[in-house]
Amino acid sequence: MPPKGALLRAEQLALMASLSHQEKTSTAYKNALEALIDLESGKVLTKDLSKTQKGALREWRHDYLKSAALPPSFVKEFAKLTAEAMPIWAEARKEKDFSLFAPYLEKIVSLNRKKADYLGYKKHPYNALLDLFEPEMTIDQIDPIFEKVKGEITKLLRFIEKKKAPDNGFLHGKFSHQKQRNFCTLLLDAMGYEREKGRLDLSTHPFSSSLHPFDSRITIRLTTPSLFDSISAAMHEGGHSLYEMGLPVEHYGTPLCEAVSYAIHESQSRLWETRVGQSKAFWKHYLPDLKKAFPKLSSITLPKFYRAINKVSASFIRVESDEVTYPLHVILRYELEKELIRGTLAVQDLPEAWNQKCADLIGITPRNDTEGCLQDIHWSMGAFGYFPTYLLGTLYASQMFTAFTEAHPDWEKRFAKGELLFLRDWLRAQVHEHGRAYTPGELIKRISGKPLSEKPHLSYLQHKYQGEIYR
Repeated sequence: MPPKGALLRAEQLALMASLSHQEKTSTAYKNALEALIDLESGKVLTKDLSKTQKGALREWRHDYLKSAALPPSFVKEFAKLTAEAMPIWAEARKEKDFSLFAPYLEKIVSLNRKKADYLGYKKHPYNALLDLFEPEMTIDQIDPIFEKVKGEITKLLRFIEKKKAPDNGFLHGKFSHQKQRNFCTLLLDAMGYEREKGRLDLSTHPFSSSLHPFDSRITIRLTTPSLFDSISAAMHEGGHSLYEMGLPVEHYGTPLCEAVSYAIHESQSRLWETRVGQSKAFWKHYLPDLKKAFPKLSSITLPKFYRAINKVSASFIRVESDEVTYPLHVILRYELEKELIRGTLAVQDLPEAWNQKCADLIGITPRNDTEGCLQDIHWSMGAFGYFPTYLLGTLYASQMFTAFTEAHPDWEKRFAKGELLFLRDWLRAQVHEHGRAYTPGELIKRISGKPLSEKPHLSYLQHKYQGEIYR
């Protein structure tokens, strides 16, 4: 879209948001819903419904109540503001100047506070926004988990700092873009990505976009500092896309053909990206293929490659951070978001607060706003409450993978043979095919037998990085 088209697009998006909101909150829709479920209590009024049908009703009610709480004028104003803000954010990021974006962020924060008031909340306004991305989750649940993660990772980093860092220089340099794309396609095929239902393209920022289980597309970028970045992006976005492809198409248009939450969605991408794509067993099979594609890697041994792709190094950019420090990037944003929404942090003070937290948590200070508070698009989209789902998804992924390894104790031998479809099928049966029939909390308990916990992930990190990578 030409830059000058942004204002017109903002008007269009505001109108579309308004029309969509009208449909979601119409009297006809409300009456149809009320005939099936009591909107106030949530009691199902219709007999002979299956458990999954009752789950769909629960989610329809949840969505309706959220939509009905927001006045049409607010929905239109919010959509218009964020559509205007995104190109301004992009310009501010390009110019490394937060002051260009600050007036828009002021308004976005103000509208998010108003949104929280409309939706209603207990204890903290952030809870209302968080529920939009991760249903039934609250800061009372998140805070103690994130504090434990922060504490244990800090200890692990102190241990790592005393050890010799692996050499990963051979991953940097010029690598054929076409060969990178071909190799990523090979991996996606092995994961079970169905090309007749999707496609792989290139973009500035990798993403997954799904319109239907039969149309789920992904992109990667090849202009990256490391060969491994494109591989990680393909497996990450492939994980998202496999979730969408695995949803029950016969229920399309209902909550039963929708992902249960942002964090559960992120668990699928993080599981494939890290637990598979950064495992030694996986590369025992696929390293020879990578060497065939890029002969200059021919002398690299599996142990050296494994250590290189798992090197821990402080980074300013979240999406380029390593597996150990990644959670700290999410916690940084989460803590700042809570303060902005509570009103204990002024927008004008955000760059300084960001830089200080980055120094405290990760040990480095951004040199400019682009490396700091302008690096993510989420706030320009108005998506407050989104960031914690990135870490929650990582924790869910470890909990799921632990359950998977218990169900398939021979997983490493099978990965080493290049077998991956059995993991895709396990995730499809455990997660994908249920849509929103269960809440995130119910789903993880069904899979692992336990509520959400940080313990599996921390145990994994400690075993891997203290026992293998940094001995």
